[in-house]
Amino acid sequence: MTRVIDLRHYGKDNLPDGFKQMLIEVHADAYADAMDNEFNQRFPWFVDHWSRMHGFTCIVAYDGDEPTGFAYGAPLQQGREWWRSTAFEPNNGYTATYAVSEVMVRPKWRKQGISERLHEALLEEREEDLAVLLVDVTHPKVQELYETWGYEKVGEQQPFADSPLYAVMVKRLHP
Repeated sequence: MTRVIDLRHYGKDNLPDGFKQMLIEVHADAYADAMDNEFNQRFPWFVDHWSRMHGFTCIVAYDGDEPTGFAYGAPLQQGREWWRSTAFEPNNGYTATYAVSEVMVRPKWRKQGISERLHEALLEEREEDLAVLLVDVTHPKVQELYETWGYEKVGEQQPFADSPLYAVMVKRLHP
C-alpha cells in the first residue's frame, strides 16, 4: 500500500494550538537515540527562537493525521548572516539568505523521499538568493545528500560550546 503524504504549510502568523509541542515530539522521536545529549535536549528553545523570527516558515508532512516530519527556517537579517564568516564569497550580487534550520523525518517514515519533498516545499517560493544550513560533520552521508540537492560545503562552524562541529552548506536558489 502506497502512503499519501500530505504537506502542510505554516508561517509565523498561522501556527495552530499545540504546533510547537508537535515539533518537539517529532524531534524526540527522530532523535530518540540521542536525547541524552544536552544539546538535543535544548530543542524546545530552538523551536521558540526560530518560530518567533520574521519570515519563519514550516512545512509539516502528515500521514493521515500523524506528523511524519518537518522542515523549517527563516530569512536571515542582511548583514548579520552567521555563515558569512566562511571563505565563501557569493558572486553575481547574491545577498539575501534563507536559513534552513531543521529538516527531519521520524524513523518509521525515512527512506521514502519525504525529507527531499519537505526541503523542496520549504524553498520553492523563496525570494532570497541563497539557502544555508548546517550538517553535523560526523554525518557525511547527510552532507552528501544535501550536495545532491545543490548545496556546497563552504566551511565549518561550532555555533554553541556544546553543539557538534557543523559543515556550513550553501545553495544558490536562483542560479
